[in-house]
Amino acid sequence: MGITEKKCIKTKKTNTIKIQAWWRGALVRRTLLHAALRACIIQWWWKQKLAELLEKRRRAALQQDMRQNWAVVKLQSYVRMWRIRLRYCRLLNAVRIIQVYWRWYTCQNRGFFQGSYELTASRLGLELEISLGSKICQITDCIPYPIKN
Repeated sequence: MGITEKKCIKTKKTNTIKIQAWWRGALVRRTLLHAALRACIIQWWWKQKLAELLEKRRRAALQQDMRQNWAVVKLQSYVRMWRIRLRYCRLLNAVRIIQVYWRWYTCQNRGFFQGSYELTASRLGLELEISLGSKICQITDCIPYPIKN
């Protein structure tokens, strides 16, 4: 074996070692690439789950806020209704007072009838008082019924 043969064997060995190193590196790189892809898939899935959870929480908060706003609006409408009803009742009471005084006033100026009656089997007794302003007229009468034989 000469120097050239030894050199040739040595270069073959180094070439073989280089090819083996390249192949092992390629295997390691492929394994790392698969691991990185799997990690990316897991991270993507986890981010999706977090987004869904945050969306559920956001919807729940919005629904709670909507319920509170609805309750506030309902309460405001009841308070407004109560205040308007109270105002209406006050106005109605004022109208009644004005009507009472107006009726009293018109009776004082125009006059009125006041009286009572007594009804028995044989007669009708009347007592009437007619008032026309400052003039008062009283009528008392007893009307007998005709009795048939």
